[in-house]
Amino acid sequence: MQWEAITWQRMAERLAGHLGDPGNAAAGQGGWQRVGVDGAPAAGTGVLAGRLAEALRLRGRPVLVVPADGFLRPASLRFEFGREDVDTYLGGWYDTAALWREVFGPTDPGGSGRVLPDLWDPVTDRATRSPYVELPAGGVLLVHGPLLLGQWFPFDLSVHIRLSAGALVRRTEEAAGWTVPAFARYEAEVDPGAVADVVVRADDPRHPAWTGIRGR
Repeated sequence: MQWEAITWQRMAERLAGHLGDPGNAAAGQGGWQRVGVDGAPAAGTGVLAGRLAEALRLRGRPVLVVPADGFLRPASLRFEFGREDVDTYLGGWYDTAALWREVFGPTDPGGSGRVLPDLWDPVTDRATRSPYVELPAGGVLLVHGPLLLGQWFPFDLSVHIRLSAGALVRRTEEAAGWTVPAFARYEAEVDPGAVADVVVRADDPRHPAWTGIRGR
């Protein structure tokens, strides 16, 4: 891969400009655009998602940011085979059916635009009971979090924030260290760097580098 040094702010501005360019495939047809920012929790996907949302709003675009962690499954299902089961983490922690139904379905062509921003609070292990949010046509849905690629989610633009094996170990909280092998498998089995439209190298979060937007 060819890497270009860039700041997070400049990256967000470049991505926002790309989404607003009517000459690219991610520009949409007057409906909604769906953007995924994928990466391990240690990669801090919410930082780029937040900056991109701000850059889009400054351009007059309605934006809704949806963290994947708001769609965790109940603890009884996540921990059915133990609290540190890698297979379950990869395939059973996130309620992908609910994401399809409550987030992606309403932003399909002809959809209602009524998106549920979160469903489950992992701290209280209860439903959040958040109200639906109306995302106007022409708005941008930003979903961020881990393990988003390889799910067939209909992203118009996808970003993968990559950490080297060493950086992932260093930056993962000690209590979550057991998830490191899960992300090694994710890299090997899904190859998010090949799937994503944009790959960001963030071993040092102060000095990110990226591939640029593929196809441009």
